Amino acid sequence: MFTSSRRLTTIISLCLFSYIGLISQTFANEMPQDTINAGDTAFVLICAALVLLMTPGLAFFYGGLVRKKNFLSVLIQCFIIIGLITLQWVFIGYSLSFGPGELIKGYLGGFDYIGLKNVGMDAKGTIPHSVFMIFQGMFAIITPALIIGAFAERIRFSGMCIFMLLWSTLVYDPVCHWVWGGGFMGAMGALDFAGGTVVHINAGIAALAFALFIGKRKGYPEKISPPHNLPFAVLGTGILWFGWFGFNAGSQLAADGIAGNAFVVTHVAAAAAVLAWAILDWIINKKPTVLGVITGAVAGLVAITPASGFVNPMGATVIGFGSSSICYFFVAYLKPKLGYDDTLDVFGVHGVGGIWGAIATGFLADEAIGGTAGSVAQTIIQIKSVVITIGYAFIMTYILLFIVNLFIKLRVSEEEELVGLDLSDHRESAYTVLD
Repeated sequence: MFTSSRRLTTIISLCLFSYIGLISQTFANEMPQDTINAGDTAFVLICAALVLLMTPGLAFFYGGLVRKKNFLSVLIQCFIIIGLITLQWVFIGYSLSFGPGELIKGYLGGFDYIGLKNVGMDAKGTIPHSVFMIFQGMFAIITPALIIGAFAERIRFSGMCIFMLLWSTLVYDPVCHWVWGGGFMGAMGALDFAGGTVVHINAGIAALAFALFIGKRKGYPEKISPPHNLPFAVLGTGILWFGWFGFNAGSQLAADGIAGNAFVVTHVAAAAAVLAWAILDWIINKKPTVLGVITGAVAGLVAITPASGFVNPMGATVIGFGSSSICYFFVAYLKPKLGYDDTLDVFGVHGVGGIWGAIATGFLADEAIGGTAGSVAQTIIQIKSVVITIGYAFIMTYILLFIVNLFIKLRVSEEEELVGLDLSDHRESAYTVLD
């Protein structure tokens, strides 16, 4: 009797557990797949803060490399862009980049998110929609800030502000939509994990257009002083390197293995690029230089950006060494022959490094990491995306420069350039000299 009761109890228990399991599975299937994860949310918020920190880091990097009479002008340009582009992103930029109901299918987002309407605490993946929006907003801020290095020491502040607003709306936002917002470039299979095309090629090509449009600095290249404060430039590079972990790892939008891989390969590529540039300096110029080492670091960070969610550490090493080798050749040899004055080599480092990184992603991608294997077909797709971005960014940037210059002369006068923009544009000086 006791044995029969126990058997009956066991059978009932098994049936009950099976029923509970069936109900649980049914509810799990019916629940929305996008649920907010606290760990992922915290991770992306921290990464967003790191990406914002990169813009002040860029200010010190660029500021240390210009002459001391233009130091403050670079700092204020970087900081005013934080203010301008934040509001542009809130009012219209995010909607044009990621909004549904596209204005032009595959090319530009719609108006559903104007003023962040419909952007709140609802889930986008495993994070709140607002968190995704602000993370992407930090990318929108630093991209136009990169262009500053091309026209440093000779741009009128008011014209720069108007140009940056127009460029962000008509160049950055469309390209962002093409790649990340559901546009045609993403649909054709182009790989850009964290902004090789959207950020670096886009800004680098715009920098080239700007340098050609605005012309050379007075006295370039024979009478241009060397960087006024390399320690500030080193500090800026360190901040950029630190922030880049948020830039790349955060682009996974989740605290998982791919984010960890992006963190690792970001560091590996930058380290390889530092060594490569130092070795090239040592061989060619007989001495390694601080300027060379920090330029190499930035080149490596740029090049790994599109690849960071797709390549392994060995691929990152190839990208890092390749970025310094290619950018070194371009900056040291091709730029002097071409004769244009890109003050801080934005095109030579961000443009060229971004192009190399985007193409290298095509043949170095590891299927075990990002789900895409490197191949000739993928490399061709990458080349197409690069060519399209180059053409659009250059033509649109030149058109915008021409239009803005009709209303506000972009280049300062010869006298203002001689005095320096700190005094002529801002009535301030970074350094006080006591006699």
